[in-house]
Amino acid sequence: MSHESQYTLKRITTDDQAKNEREIHHEAEVVIIGAGILGCALAVALGDQGRSVILLEKSLKEPDRIVGELLQPGGVQALEKLGLRDCLEEIDAIKVYGYDVIYYGEEVRIPYPENAREVEDGEAEESNTDEMRGTKRKRPEGRSFHHGRFIQRLRQKAIQQPNVSVVEATATDLVRSGYDDQILGVQATVNGESDSFFGGLTIIADGYNSKFRKEFRIDEPVRRSKFWGLELIDADLPMPCHGHVVLGEGAPVLLYQIGTHETRALVDIPDNLPSASVAAGGVKGHLKNVVVPSLPESVRPAFEAAIDRDRLRSMPNSFLPPTTNKTPGLILLGDAMNMRHPLTGGGMTVAFNDVVLFTELLSPKEVPLFENTTLVRKQMRTFHWRRKGLTSVINILAQALYSLFAADDAQLKALQMGCFEYFKLGGQCVDGPVGLLGGIIRRPFVLFYHFFAVALYAIWIYITSASLLAMPLRAVGSVGVFWKACVVIFPYIFSELRT
Repeated sequence: MSHESQYTLKRITTDDQAKNEREIHHEAEVVIIGAGILGCALAVALGDQGRSVILLEKSLKEPDRIVGELLQPGGVQALEKLGLRDCLEEIDAIKVYGYDVIYYGEEVRIPYPENAREVEDGEAEESNTDEMRGTKRKRPEGRSFHHGRFIQRLRQKAIQQPNVSVVEATATDLVRSGYDDQILGVQATVNGESDSFFGGLTIIADGYNSKFRKEFRIDEPVRRSKFWGLELIDADLPMPCHGHVVLGEGAPVLLYQIGTHETRALVDIPDNLPSASVAAGGVKGHLKNVVVPSLPESVRPAFEAAIDRDRLRSMPNSFLPPTTNKTPGLILLGDAMNMRHPLTGGGMTVAFNDVVLFTELLSPKEVPLFENTTLVRKQMRTFHWRRKGLTSVINILAQALYSLFAADDAQLKALQMGCFEYFKLGGQCVDGPVGLLGGIIRRPFVLFYHFFAVALYAIWIYITSASLLAMPLRAVGSVGVFWKACVVIFPYIFSELRT
């Protein structure tokens, strides 16, 4: 029997019996653990293809998180391709046109590049208003919002998809074949009772703190710092509808609106930072003594009020390079498989684009039956390498920028200043980097070019800013600056090249 005939037979069975199989026998083509950003989008996309899907989530209550709140233009485009763009409506989402980088009080605007958005066949070209310049330009837009509201909209879409059954259940273990290592499904607790769910393919998408990751990977996420979050009320931001990156003596601070009246402040605090020690007053002491003086004056009143009002919450800033899947019947996706520092807000953009690519490579036409684990693994190897046009750019950029923005030695400080001065040049010196950051430009070489252009420009400034007598010493010292640039970026490049 041909693959096409097999799929036709399978589809008839799905149309007639799939709902009963999911609800009574707990059997489906796919079982997904985790109804987060990726899990919900993937469930809907697979359901749209006619696949029978069981989506498990330990709690369907609206989550309350301090990250996953800014979707870059590349993520908005992917959401459109998945038919989920309307999930950005009715949640008081804020349009984002670019970034405002504040370096020791000096500002430079880096808007998303105009005319960078690729228009799909048959799609109307719309001009967005660039309020900062008062002219009509077709620019990509991001969105920022309350994470929980967005998640609930995605879950609503999954619940409404006829081929998807959403179950509130806590996954406890995986069901394995008694003959080989193939994964057959998931053991879970539903309403306090043990239950099992079976599928031709099991997808683990249970987030950064994945319960199952360690069973299939020997490496662990690397964490250097945490983001501590505050919610500012009616903050007076220097540049509305932009993300703000505040750079000073300490690690970076991010500011961006998540609602009409709410602004998220994320403060990066490296592990074992002296100014955040118990003796120095803890995290609140660091916020009051170090962060507040570095903020724009217009933001300080709302920030100080939030310190006194809010409970402090944190999220680890982790890095985990992607790897290929080797276990038959199982796939890790989302933060369970790949993480980067959330400084650039690229996580959701990666997730939605992964869903687009996954559903293309594992469509019913390409993979009629997920039980064909050999074919699934072959397609996932293709997935691993094809996703790198975007994800390697976002992964490397996030880690490299964090190293520069959290500079803690003289060489990194020189590179940090060079980066800011590079942005001030405007033109391609802005369009290229922010196009990469926004998930619009998907060419790793462009990242490599701009990173070392920044390094060379930083070296030029480092040397020429010295007196005539000190220039020879600075020229020698510039070797250390260039070496530091290599040390920053090449480990992350190598991590993207492994399988």
